Amino acid sequence: MPELTRRPHPERRLLAHPYGDVQVGTIAVQSGLPVKAKQWRWDVGFYPASHRGHNRSGYAASFDEARAGFDVAWKDYFPKCTEADFNEYRRQRAWTAWKYAMHAAGLPLPTQSTSGRARCFCGATIDMAVTDRHVHDAHMDSEYA
Repeated sequence: MPELTRRPHPERRLLAHPYGDVQVGTIAVQSGLPVKAKQWRWDVGFYPASHRGHNRSGYAASFDEARAGFDVAWKDYFPKCTEADFNEYRRQRAWTAWKYAMHAAGLPLPTQSTSGRARCFCGATIDMAVTDRHVHDAHMDSEYA
C-alpha cells in the first residue's frame, strides 16, 4: 500500500492526507462541540462518482486515536480505489478550477453564450463540443488544476 503523507491544511487546524496529488482524507479538531465530546474527527474518502457511499468517518478523544481510526479505515477503503477513480477526481478538480478561472477572468462559458462558443482565458476558441477535451489537454496539469 502506498505511503500517505501528512500535510497541514492552510485554512483550518487539520491534517490533509494526500495520496499523490489527491487528498483522500483529513484529521481535524472539530469546533463547536461540547467540551466533554470527542474533539477529533477523521474522514477517509474522496468523491469520484464510483465511490458514493464508501466514505468513512469517526470521532476520537485524541489525535493518536483519530490517526488509528483513519489508518484502519484507509486500509479498508484503498483496495476499492482504481487509477481511474484518481483520474476522475483529477479531471473534476481541473474542470472546477478552469471554470472558476474563466469566471475570475470575466469570460463566459460556451454554455452561457447563444452561439455555444467562447474564448478560454488561455486564448483558445472553444465550443460546447470541445470544452471538456480542451480543459483536459490544455489545463489538466496547469496551475488551475
